[in-house]
Amino acid sequence: MRNNKPKQQAGFSLIELLVVLTIIALLGAIVGPQLVGNLGGAKSDTTKIQIEDFGAALDLFYLDSGRYPTTEEGLRALIAAPSDLGTWDGPYLKKNTIPRDAWGNDYRYTSPGSNGPYDLYSYGADNAEGGAGESRDLRSWE
Repeated sequence: MRNNKPKQQAGFSLIELLVVLTIIALLGAIVGPQLVGNLGGAKSDTTKIQIEDFGAALDLFYLDSGRYPTTEEGLRALIAAPSDLGTWDGPYLKKNTIPRDAWGNDYRYTSPGSNGPYDLYSYGADNAEGGAGESRDLRSWE
């Protein structure tokens, strides 16, 4: 004998779905800005670590050649031997390119520097001298 009663289908009502979507939207509004703020700090940390890595590579260059690359030679001397240098034992960086800072800008390098044997720095997110927060300058001598 068959039961002619239609089976009730399990599911969510429109009201229940709207409540869940509202809760998700509220969580996104609260958590989203905090995640974006942490992303900015991560870019600064990444750039600072890259500056330290460059410092180690520059020190290896110095140990091999007895000098740091000149301003004209720049950081390129870490991946390609300068023409007048016979004691180059590089490349001193793992990749065959000079990385950019976390915002896609070139690092600035001068040697001799005004704060040590070389100055290596990034101007931060705004790519302009000075600034605060994400736009602050990140320097090898600090």
